[in-house]
Parts: sequence; structure tokens; C-alpha cells
Amino acid sequence: MGKEKFIYNTQTLRYEKVEVTSKERILKIFGFICAVGVSGVLFTLLIWKFFPSPQEEALLREISQLETQYHKLSDELLGMDKVLENIQERDASVHRMMFGMDPIDRDVWNGGVGGSKKYSEITRYPNSSDWLLSTMEKVDRLKRQMKIQSESLDTVISLAQDREKMLASIPSIKPVRSDKLSRNIKLLSGFGYRIHPIYKVRKLHTGIDFTAPAGTPIQATGDGKVVEVDHKRTGYGNHVIIDHGYGYKTLYGHMHRIDVKPGQTVKKGQQIGLVGNTGASTAPHCHYEIIYKGNKINPIHYCMDGLSPEEYQDLVELSAVANQSFD
Repeated sequence: MGKEKFIYNTQTLRYEKVEVTSKERILKIFGFICAVGVSGVLFTLLIWKFFPSPQEEALLREISQLETQYHKLSDELLGMDKVLENIQERDASVHRMMFGMDPIDRDVWNGGVGGSKKYSEITRYPNSSDWLLSTMEKVDRLKRQMKIQSESLDTVISLAQDREKMLASIPSIKPVRSDKLSRNIKLLSGFGYRIHPIYKVRKLHTGIDFTAPAGTPIQATGDGKVVEVDHKRTGYGNHVIIDHGYGYKTLYGHMHRIDVKPGQTVKKGQQIGLVGNTGASTAPHCHYEIIYKGNKINPIHYCMDGLSPEEYQDLVELSAVANQSFD
């Protein structure tokens, strides 16, 4: 039974007993319970903070190790990023120097990945979302750049294969082998204005005349397709035109015999006929022309096979002599 309380009433000059209602009793009890509960929670939090349980200590150690591993992973991602950047720069150099094309656009290379919704699940974790978000963005950017770089390398391989084909197709050898030419190429009529042997007038000679005995094999100077085979009594006489692609065509004139047909594919060095003296010609020789994008150019710059720099220089000087042509 609780203690009774009395209060002095100044009007009646008497001590009167204080009556406590049920509501007041309930409020007091509830207040006491709340105070005990709050004190218990605060005490528990203090215990957890300063006196963690073995399980909590194990979790804290695990979190610390995870933080260490995260920082290592972040450093490794940074290293991979630098390596990939170096590969990209070298790739750009290859594109510029070897293939004459623009490298990967820097805006495309550094572009973002996805949108804000892509990482919406990660942002739910307030204590680790920044770490996770940063790492995921790095990983996604590296994945995207690796894909771009892979596609770029595929392009490089394709260009290299095409370049190999182009190098085989562009005219780069003489139409008559050096060991088959007359007088060791000492009698040569080159590109430029020459005295026509028949009309005795100064006329533009649009090719090079390689003198050789009649019946000497004539070879294709690059891979290509035969687009014209003609037999004439004048002009180039029996002649062949080969389309090498990439803007190049070659003409072989005054042939004694033609060994190819229109539409036939030929390889560099393949025999296409024999040296002759047909058409407007004064001696057996092969009149050789190179047509680039519709214009006839000096073939001397495309006759470098089997010659040392000194021999090639002699050939250039010899072809420039303003002598009389053979056709």
C-alpha cells in the first residue's frame, strides 16, 4: 500500500488527504516505464559502441579488410585505365601514320555510360553507395572503352589486310625483267616530250619504252583485272590494259603476242604476252604507261624492283634524256 499524502487547507485550517486519480497513477507508471526504456536503450548503445560483442568485432574486422581490398581494387582499376589509355594513344598513332585516317574521337572515347537509373539500386545504401557508385562507373567505362578499342583493332586488321592487297595491286615493277632488257637498260625512252620516230615532230611521250628482243615475256606490274585487249595496225598495236584498282591502270603496247583475255584476273609478275613491234613502232620494245585516276603519269617512279638506289637514280636520269622515242 502506497504512502498517503496530506495537504494543509488554509481555509479550513485542517490537513486534508490528497486523493490520486487512476489517470494520474497510469501516467506516472507510463512515464516511469518510458524513462527506464530510454535509459536502457542509451545504456545498450554505449555498451555496443565501447564494448562490442565477438560477432560485432568479427564484422568490424571484415569491414576493415573489405575497405583495404576496395582501395587495392580501385588502384588496379586506375592502372588498367592508364594501360588502356596508352593502347588507345598507340592505336591513334597507327591510324594516323600508317593508314592516313582519323583516330578514335576523344568525345566518343570519354563518353559516359547509361543514365542515373542504371545505378539506382546502389544509391539505396547510404554508407557505401559512394564507393560502389564510383567503382561501378569505372568498371562500366573501362568495359565500354575496351569494346571501342576492340572494334578499332578490328578496323586496323581490316585496313592492314586491305593495305596488303593494295601494295600487291599498285604497279611497282618493270613490265620487262631487268635481265631481259636490251643493253642493260642503256637504251631507254622515258616520259615527256620526245621526237616521234615516224612523224619527226616533238610530241608528248606518255610512257616509257623498254627495249628488249622480240618474244621477250611481258609481265603484269601489279595484281588486277584485264579490262582491254586490242589488236591494231597503228598506234599501240597489240596492247593490253589492266585495272589494278585504287585508281591505277597500266597499258602495255606493241606486243607480239597477247596471253590474256578481257575480264581475266592477273597477279603481279604474271606473263601477259611477248615483246613485239606492232603498231606505230620502229623497233621491238614494250611501251608502258601508268594511268592514275584518268591521268597518264610518269611510270619511272613505279619501276623500283631489283634496283639499288644508285641504279634507280641512273634509270631516272636515263629516262629523262630528251632522245627519240620508239613509237
